[in-house]
Amino acid sequence: MTTLEEALGIRLLNRTTRSVAPTEAGARLLARLAPALDDIRQALEDLDQLRDTPSGLIRINAPAPAVDHVLCPLVFDFMRRYRDVKVEIVSDAALIDIVEQGFDAGVRFGQQLAQDMIATPLGPPLRYAIVCSPAYRDGRGMPLTPHDLMGHDCIRRRFPGGALASWDFEKDGETLAIAPDARLTLGSAHQEVQAALAGQGIAHVFETYAQPYLDDGRLIELMPDWSPRLPSWYLYYPNRRHPSAAMRAFLDHVRAET
Repeated sequence: MTTLEEALGIRLLNRTTRSVAPTEAGARLLARLAPALDDIRQALEDLDQLRDTPSGLIRINAPAPAVDHVLCPLVFDFMRRYRDVKVEIVSDAALIDIVEQGFDAGVRFGQQLAQDMIATPLGPPLRYAIVCSPAYRDGRGMPLTPHDLMGHDCIRRRFPGGALASWDFEKDGETLAIAPDARLTLGSAHQEVQAALAGQGIAHVFETYAQPYLDDGRLIELMPDWSPRLPSWYLYYPNRRHPSAAMRAFLDHVRAET
């Protein structure tokens, strides 16, 4: 890049010790070259399609619950079949531009997808569960409605961006969102389940996180008739005419397994 700047006699990048950003001239040059760069990328991907065995890197951005319970099992099986493909999964709940951030695909709920994306369902519908340990219930009593939670020790989650997760409920067409008091605030569903198992209070998590402990009796579910159901996750990717051979093989694998 320095050689190009010297040849053109103009600075294309502003550089500091912490960041690199295009100058106005650099941004204008990139905008003019973007179609040509896309043609080069497309040509390389067309060559990749000639391979008998898909290879290369697939990068996927997805929230932690989708990674834990849906995406990882699919990816592990896919990688056993395609030894030359590498996969990088970045766990992130923030809504991002996957193309701008260099991802081949993302996972989100259907209503969160941009219109210029192609999407395919990924796994069954989801459900929240309100859970606690039997010891906590025996010591504090059983809440019967969401409003009763205001008098209990609730375990809340704070997202990386700083926001606290709300607790959503639905019953007989009535929807309700509450922000319960919390003596303990954590950063992941895994931590919330561990706290509930330790008798620290009531947790609000996707049912898949709590199911093993509900099955063996170490957790109990509260107010199951108030637990809302959510649509399934969706795997989405840019509306490109020719995805890479590796990505095309992964999409075929997802459709066959879900």
